[in-house]
Amino acid sequence: MRIGILGAGQLGQMLALSGYPLGQRFVFLDTTGNPSADIGQTLVDKNNARLDEFLSQVDVVSYEFEHLPVELVRQIEQHKPVYPSSRALQVCQNRGLEKALFTQLAIPTPEYHLVDSQESLQQAVTALTTKHQKPVVIKTVTEGYDGKGQAVLKNDASQAVSEVWQKIGGRELIVEAFIDFVREVSIIAVRSQTGEVRFYPMAENHHVDGILRYSFAPLPNLNAQLQAQAEGYIQALLTELDYVGVLTLELFQQKNGELMANEMAPRVHNSGHWTQNGAATSQFENHLRAVAGLPLGSTAARLPTCMVNIIGKNGDVQQLLSIEGLHLHLYGKEERAGRKLGHLNLVAANSEALLAKVETVAKRLPQAPLPKFSFVE
Repeated sequence: MRIGILGAGQLGQMLALSGYPLGQRFVFLDTTGNPSADIGQTLVDKNNARLDEFLSQVDVVSYEFEHLPVELVRQIEQHKPVYPSSRALQVCQNRGLEKALFTQLAIPTPEYHLVDSQESLQQAVTALTTKHQKPVVIKTVTEGYDGKGQAVLKNDASQAVSEVWQKIGGRELIVEAFIDFVREVSIIAVRSQTGEVRFYPMAENHHVDGILRYSFAPLPNLNAQLQAQAEGYIQALLTELDYVGVLTLELFQQKNGELMANEMAPRVHNSGHWTQNGAATSQFENHLRAVAGLPLGSTAARLPTCMVNIIGKNGDVQQLLSIEGLHLHLYGKEERAGRKLGHLNLVAANSEALLAKVETVAKRLPQAPLPKFSFVE
């Protein structure tokens, strides 16, 4: 099976690393001019001039990130199967469409307004802060990730609103009511071409400045009811989109235990990297099984696992690898402030031992924040 991947970053590289043992081979189509994948074959094509060459070498196409021209994916669908579909991509690219789909499927999500001018932004901020007596979160409707294209306002002061509009405005924005949450969690599911669905245990995620730093799974205080609630929401999305591959749904858990959807991603996800060493079948392998028409693998957790992102600086590899149960995944990127250079997965026999290892790693990684999890007093 020859698999084409749109995008050539670390997610694509990790997909290929998981697919080679299955006998799969990979061709990457990079539209940015800045590929980092160092496996398989990469076609750099900023001007859409090598699409025919790419299509002639692949049997099926997937993608590793959602910031792709939807029209390009639709064009490819005329010639090769694409999983997930262009419809899933279109929805996930646009926070307005995404929120509308959540509402349609009765998936709870924060109250929101779509705005396209400084005046309508002011009106939305005033309406939400007055109603909820809480800050609002403002995001660009398209693009924006790892905290980019976002702002938080604690009140509706006109000067603050104007500054936000100058910073991220000039386009359509979404204004959301701030949610008091106990923790941020995510659920990852995979659906095959035949409709078979598997769910991974939920992970708790710790972000700093909008960037994911830690993902811990399975949660030591996760009850079956909460897992079932999340599975119900993501199952509805999988069915509605006739989805094939891995889908990620990020959620807020509120004090009353209810979950509220934040956003979804039509791909393998940073919060699922723990599955490489902590699950029977990784998210990467299961995504490839799905798009290749193969049976899905078990999503059961093997051991408590924590993923730690490596940001900006790699740290001392010798010191890191001296920690028992640590698995290092470096992306081959040059060090740069705020850049994801790799991640590591820690596994341990129990949550207490795992937490101790995570704290040790945090002290050995340059500028790493101390981990914070809701289940630790």
